[in-house]
Amino acid sequence: MAYPSEQIFGPQVRCAPQRSLLKAMGYTDFELEDRPLIGIASSWNTISPGHYNLSELADFVRKGIYAAGGTAVDFGVIAPCDGIPDATEGMKYILPSREVICDAIEVQTRTSMLDGLVLLGSCDKIVPGMLMAAARLNLPAVMVVGGPMPGGVVFDGRKSDQTSLDEALGMLQVGKIEAEDVQKLEDTACPSCGSCAFLGTANTMGCVAEALGLGLPGSALAPATYAQRRQLAFESGRAVCELVRRGIRARDILTPAAIQNAVRVVTSVSGSTNAVLHLCALAHEAELDLDVMECFRSMYFTTPQLARVNPAARWDMEDFFQAGGIPRVMDHLGELIDRSALTCTGRTVGENLAEYVYRYPENTEIIRNRQEPFAPVGGIAVLRGNLAPRTGVTKPGAYPETLHHFEGRARVFDGEEAADRAILAGEIRPGDVLVVRYEGPRGGPGMREMYKAMKLLYGMGLGGSTAVITDGRFSGTNNGCFVGHISPEAAEGGPIALVEDGDKIVIDVPRGRIDVDLTREELDRRRANWTPPQPPPVPRGYLRRYARGATSADRGAILED
Repeated sequence: MAYPSEQIFGPQVRCAPQRSLLKAMGYTDFELEDRPLIGIASSWNTISPGHYNLSELADFVRKGIYAAGGTAVDFGVIAPCDGIPDATEGMKYILPSREVICDAIEVQTRTSMLDGLVLLGSCDKIVPGMLMAAARLNLPAVMVVGGPMPGGVVFDGRKSDQTSLDEALGMLQVGKIEAEDVQKLEDTACPSCGSCAFLGTANTMGCVAEALGLGLPGSALAPATYAQRRQLAFESGRAVCELVRRGIRARDILTPAAIQNAVRVVTSVSGSTNAVLHLCALAHEAELDLDVMECFRSMYFTTPQLARVNPAARWDMEDFFQAGGIPRVMDHLGELIDRSALTCTGRTVGENLAEYVYRYPENTEIIRNRQEPFAPVGGIAVLRGNLAPRTGVTKPGAYPETLHHFEGRARVFDGEEAADRAILAGEIRPGDVLVVRYEGPRGGPGMREMYKAMKLLYGMGLGGSTAVITDGRFSGTNNGCFVGHISPEAAEGGPIALVEDGDKIVIDVPRGRIDVDLTREELDRRRANWTPPQPPPVPRGYLRRYARGATSADRGAILED
């Protein structure tokens, strides 16, 4: 069988210059003739714990490729960690890094004439960037995530994780704990490598990859430290070679049905709101005629919540995996999942679920069936209203039902830092709705996460009596009343730019609404008098280019072609 890579790596004499370059690294004639050339795009580094184990996993992927008759070649991909630049200027680069990752994989793959790809990554923007690259390149591809880390020492009634430190800082501020407690937590909250132990964006996007069919069954949540994680890496190497042989490409898997399955799963498990952004971007790269925002909006009303894990409950990702993970959730969703969708195993979703072997006992405190769901509606909701004409996104599955309707007075902040200072200074009161604006894709630029504000409010005992709304984003770990991704953003002159201190804000999740209690005439009057504030200077380079070309959140915050 001839493979596309043989155009340059085949046995012909005319390809001798290219073959000599590969032989300079030790490749042999055996490896370069009549074998698919499979790229392993790895985001291994020693900066982020989510990527620390990927070098080892690459060895197992490589073994799987060779066992299946392929030849592996490796290349690296950047992998910024959200947790390190949190609440700093560096966070402005995190979402834009998704486009860099996608572009870099495209360039390396096209110039290397690869036959297939194993995308080996972890964490918030790396996994979606890799999935977008698979869609753009349309080669046989399999996604392998690094797996979650185990939970840390018990703190505030649950196993801790990195975000527990921000909650602890809020508690320290109001005298609930001592500085020594914070130090102990720092040493014990993250006991091993892996993506963070809660259902944030990193693990949500692993779940998305599996639900889409681009990750092997069970691959989303097997912990980083488990032997099964290495077994999955090996099997992924074998699987991509089979996809090449059968001519199954990424877009054969990334169909509208696959995207809808992923939306259904994210909604059912109350995944990160960032998945909304990333699935919009993925549908764009796959050139699908599909309104992802409408999928999320409609599926909220028709999807029961079948799983409850941190931040919605005390259970972490290891517990979720042992309870059956995404296969059990998809199986329990029944006909709400399109079981005819093709996957990277070469089989359909239905065939995969029928053959899946659960290694641990069922735990109905974590995953329930449709007859006894945690809630009859979904955990992700898309809102509209005079404050968000083109949509905002919230995660009602992660906060109490008593907060699903919230009315309060606006406290307006032009930027995250101002909001955090006010919280730490004790200026926020029960009933306040913090309006954090000019943090959108262009206005930020980069659409930073407002996660720190929510964690500080929780730690100070205000998580159940305040709300935060923003044209920025939120982390999947947030567990208070919030609405993010408000579109149009303030920098575009969206209504969020017109809100003033003391305005009444109404968040009504059951009705799918977010409004400011102002007449159309008053909004028009304010708009006529509105002058965009002078934005802070953006450093020359990529962030400036992103700010000029980024679309709004309801379109995935992608860069325009």
